[in-house]
Amino acid sequence: MHDSPLKKLFRPQSIAIIGATDTPGSVGRQVLNNIVQGGFTGAIYPVNAKYDTLAERPCFKSIRDIEHAIDLAIIVIPSRSIPQVLRDCGEKNVGSVMVLSAGFGEISKMGQALQNQIVDIARQYEMPLIGPNCLGIMRPCQKLNATFTRNTAKPGHIALIAQSSSICTATLDWADANGFGFSAVVSMGAMADVGLGDMLDYFANDPKTHSIMLYIEGIPNAREFMSSLRVAARLKPVIVVKPGNRNNETRAHNSHFGAQPDDDAVLDAALGRAGAVRVSTIDQMFAAARVLASNKRIHGRRLAILTNGGGPGAMAADRAARLDVELASLSEETISKLSAALPAHWSHSNPIDILGDADGERYEQTLSLLLADPNTDSVLVLLAPQGLTDPTECAQGVINAAKNSKKPVLTSWIGRNLVMEGRKLLNEAGIPHFVNPEESVNAFSYLANYQRNQRALMQTPQPMSQWRRPDVEGAKLILENALAERRSRLTNTEGRAILRSFRIPTNSAINITSAADALVAAETVGLPVVMKINSPDIDDKSGAGGVKLNVQEPRSVRTAYKDIMQSVQSKCPDANILGVCVEPMVKKPGARELIIAVQRDPVFGPVISLGIGGTAADIIEDRRIALPPLNDYLCRQLINSNNRVRNYLSDFSSLLPAKVDALVYVLQRVSEMACELPHIAALRINPLWVDEHEAIALDTTIAVAPPQTTTRRYGHMAIHPYPFELENTINLPNGSDIIIRPIQPEDAEAVQLMMENLSEESRYFRFMYRISSLTTPMLVRFTQIDYDREMALVAVSQDNVNGESNILG
Repeated sequence: MHDSPLKKLFRPQSIAIIGATDTPGSVGRQVLNNIVQGGFTGAIYPVNAKYDTLAERPCFKSIRDIEHAIDLAIIVIPSRSIPQVLRDCGEKNVGSVMVLSAGFGEISKMGQALQNQIVDIARQYEMPLIGPNCLGIMRPCQKLNATFTRNTAKPGHIALIAQSSSICTATLDWADANGFGFSAVVSMGAMADVGLGDMLDYFANDPKTHSIMLYIEGIPNAREFMSSLRVAARLKPVIVVKPGNRNNETRAHNSHFGAQPDDDAVLDAALGRAGAVRVSTIDQMFAAARVLASNKRIHGRRLAILTNGGGPGAMAADRAARLDVELASLSEETISKLSAALPAHWSHSNPIDILGDADGERYEQTLSLLLADPNTDSVLVLLAPQGLTDPTECAQGVINAAKNSKKPVLTSWIGRNLVMEGRKLLNEAGIPHFVNPEESVNAFSYLANYQRNQRALMQTPQPMSQWRRPDVEGAKLILENALAERRSRLTNTEGRAILRSFRIPTNSAINITSAADALVAAETVGLPVVMKINSPDIDDKSGAGGVKLNVQEPRSVRTAYKDIMQSVQSKCPDANILGVCVEPMVKKPGARELIIAVQRDPVFGPVISLGIGGTAADIIEDRRIALPPLNDYLCRQLINSNNRVRNYLSDFSSLLPAKVDALVYVLQRVSEMACELPHIAALRINPLWVDEHEAIALDTTIAVAPPQTTTRRYGHMAIHPYPFELENTINLPNGSDIIIRPIQPEDAEAVQLMMENLSEESRYFRFMYRISSLTTPMLVRFTQIDYDREMALVAVSQDNVNGESNILG
């Protein structure tokens, strides 16, 4: 593995501080003092033409005067002087540069031009540049504090990467008070050169870092960010804090396409696909780190709550309901065993209240039974210091029961003085502890979300499904023709043609331009009919009086045509009217009306949303968001993430359950459209009717615009699909076939088997050291790749006996 370009930034042997000074209260003095007093053991070179010595060290007039190699140059001089200093650093072959100075893109266009200039110089000399306008970095294991804050950081295994200097210092202060340490702390500043993706790449492979915390305020390059985040999250937990979007209420709203997707909802969807966990506050960030550090994972969201009081249990249960955490339904066997072991008045349900006189033995026995129950994924243990309770003894009981379980145990010893010793025992035993029931349930939700997101991360959907291939070229021609005519909307007929080209069921329609033709069309498709205005300039057809439903008589058809034309011409006099579409009036008593939409997010590209449709679509703004590409698993996850939609599709009243498979089919087809048709700026299928037999699109509106990215295939998307086009089948002389294809996460077991079957000599020449099998991190790196940045191909043969795939190399 090649050394990271950031190696000299985080493992410097020599540092130059350009702009070092002894002026009280100055950044140059604070940085120099922090480096010296922090105990950095490498060479330290102050640079300032005004001094001969600083901090009892020789001070140099220019970095060019230093005879030795410089790994890291820290610049704290006025912005206007930095370009020349950077050129000097480049000629000196400095390994990396950190610009703490402000006065760049954050203040003016001239400042932005200066910022662009220093980036060009840094890249010309291949010097990674951090900043400008940043706090600096800390690397506690190197005894390096290259910041101008008065905070310090203890050594630990968390890497903190923050775009905000003030959040950086606040987090350091919080961590110091709560006993957390760091492998590194990085203030990113303006991210003019080195970005979030570069930092994620470095810490993903840093052995000192076991988890990564990100505080982000903006994502300038979604593809780069998602690519690096997905790689990092495959190797270690990544926890993200991003402030919510304060301007959601002012987001552009189109009467037909609906509100632009909420920034937070899109970010949540992106982080979920990347396998990361999002939290809201600094203390939640550390709570998530604490619970994820246990390395105990869960398979669902079923939580058992063990308590010695009804109040704490009720608080935890209320919080669980708000977070969609399921209270575990205990098995009959467990309830029977608990009844035999506990006093008669225990709660007999979850939360499991073992009463105020519970001792350590009762806690231990009850917890052991709950952990053994197959219906529980985790147990939250609560204790309130009551008169007959020994919090320390009970903590020891919890430790005894938890030590041999693979299920995570979370605890909250509520109070302060009386429970301090018990809390200490739990922390020493590595059992996550939280100050109150609500925070404990929050922590469990982070663990559950992490596991859910990790499953989403493992998905490698293709841009197109395995069903009948869509007519992509035909659809592209329709879109390109509309753009050539300088239109921003497709006609009703064109929209239906796009759906049909991607094999999405839709009802037939005939466009007519006279009342006489309307009657013929109605007789052709069969009465009763629906009649809709066909105009690319009218978004809200109903509001313009352009829709007539359930027209049953021939005479009514002629009247409906005239009424539609008169109303539309009155309300939309400048609209380009292409005619009126006549469609059969579809009647499905058991159909549910849904809406599926695609919109182009300015950061993450196309996003797909699903919600309740029909006339309620603009009233019930409760849609869930997903990033394409989608496969069967991700489509079902999207459906199940929306409680309203999930319940709507189930059986209720006299209705049979809707056919979810049909909805999944349409979602995957819409995902194909989002992948293959970058010219689609927005798409809305409303309503999509789903009953117990099928799904059918009754109306669609499509907006078009030139792609915002290059002509690179899938360059408009935040996640690169599985590159199916690289698959190739080779026929061997013996008649058997070998498939050459990109590697996939599910190949891990087969790759391990292949490696174990190699000779010791072959393994040595592959890795240049003795190895009998691949470690888990190695398997992750080999099989869980990001197709946008790297590629690994495998040769696969099919076992004709058991149907399993064998990897040959």
